Amino acid sequence: MRIGILGTGTLAAALGEGWIRAGHEVRIGGRSRDKAVKLAERLGRGAYAVPPREAVTGRDAVLLAVSWDGVGEMLGLAGAADGALAGTPLIDPTNAVAHGVGDLLTERGESMALRIAGLAPGAHVVKAFHLFPAGLWTSPADDGRPRATVVMCGDDPAALRIVGELVRDVGGAPTTLGSLDRVRQLEEVAGFVIGLAFAGVDPNSALPTVS
Repeated sequence: MRIGILGTGTLAAALGEGWIRAGHEVRIGGRSRDKAVKLAERLGRGAYAVPPREAVTGRDAVLLAVSWDGVGEMLGLAGAADGALAGTPLIDPTNAVAHGVGDLLTERGESMALRIAGLAPGAHVVKAFHLFPAGLWTSPADDGRPRATVVMCGDDPAALRIVGELVRDVGGAPTTLGSLDRVRQLEEVAGFVIGLAFAGVDPNSALPTVS
C-alpha cells in the first residue's frame, strides 16, 4: 500500500518501520521538514520525506501520529479542511488525556476521533493503535503470536478492513468494537489504562480473565 504518516515521533517511527518491512511505501510529512527527512533516512528504502499535503495525497491510508493538541495544526498543514483526505482511511491513535492521571481532556460526550472527523471532512476515521506504547511494535515477535489485540472503531467497512490489514502487518490482531458512535468508550479505556499504569498498578490485573 501507499501509506502517509503525519508526524515524526516514536509511534510514526515504529509503525513506519513495520509497514516498510511488510513491503509498503511510506511518505512522511511533519511540522519539521528536518525531522521528517531524518526519520525517512532512518527507515531507509521505501520511506520518503514530503510536505504534509503531499503525504496524504493519493494514499491508501494515512496515520495521524501527533499529540492530541497538535491535531488541528497538522491537519491544517495537510489541507484536510479543503478535502485533501476525503475518501481516505485516516488512522487516529491520539489520546487526549491528562499526563500521569488519565482524565480525558475532551468535553463530556466528545471524542478525539469525532473531532478529527470534523476537521477532515470526508475522511474515513478509524480509531486504532492508541492503547499500546510504540515500542511494542518493534519488539521481537513471540513465536508468531499476535503482539496485541488492536481494538478499532470506525464507520466505513472498507477503511476498517484496510486498517486491519495494517494492524496485522505489524504483528497485531485487529478487532472492531463498533462505529464511531462507540469511540468515546474506547478512548475512555485509554484513560483507565494510563491512570492505573502511572499509579503503579498493572492494568491487566484489574480486568477479568475469560477462560
